Amino acid sequence: MRRFAAAAVLACLAFVGLATPALAHNSLVESNPRDKASVEVSPDSITLTFDQPVQPGDGINTISVLDPQNNHWEAAPPQVDSSTVSAPLRPLGPSGEYKIAWRILSADGHPVQGQLSFTLSKAGNGTPLPADELAKFKNGAGAAQSDTSEDSGGVPTWVWIVGAVLVLGVGIVFALRMGGKDEEA
Repeated sequence: MRRFAAAAVLACLAFVGLATPALAHNSLVESNPRDKASVEVSPDSITLTFDQPVQPGDGINTISVLDPQNNHWEAAPPQVDSSTVSAPLRPLGPSGEYKIAWRILSADGHPVQGQLSFTLSKAGNGTPLPADELAKFKNGAGAAQSDTSEDSGGVPTWVWIVGAVLVLGVGIVFALRMGGKDEEA
C-alpha cells in the first residue's frame, strides 16, 4: 500500500510539474488616440499597447483606420515593438467618427482582434489611401488585410491536456501494478 501511495504522489507531482501556465490572449491596455476620444488635429499614427508581447508576423498584425465613408487612412503596415503595435496614418480628411480595426498575433499564438473609434472634430485636408495601394496592403503587404488565419503556430491546449492525462494514467497504472506486488510479498 505504501508503494501505491508513493506512486500516486509521484504521479500527482509529475502532473503538476508538467502543467504550464495558463495561456491567455493578449488584452489591449492602452491606445493613442484613446477609444471614443475627440481630437481636433489628425494623429500621426495609431499606437496600441497590450498586456503581453505581440508576436511579429507579416500580414498577421494589422491596423486599419476607416472614416465615415469607409475610406482607409493607414499609411504603412504596423510595426511591432514588444507589447506595442503602431502604424503611421495619412493626414486625415473629413471630420467625423473614425474606426480603428486591429488584429494581432497574441503571445499564446492565437489571433486577437478588436475595434476602437475616435472622432476628428475639425476636418483636415488629407486624402484617403488610393484603391491601388489598398490592394497592395491586402496582398500581404499591410494593415488592410482582413482574412483570419487559423494556423497561428501555437501549441493547442488540447495537446497539453491529452499529455497530462496520459502521464497521469501511466502513473496510476504503474501504482496499481506496484501495489499488487507489494501485497503479494
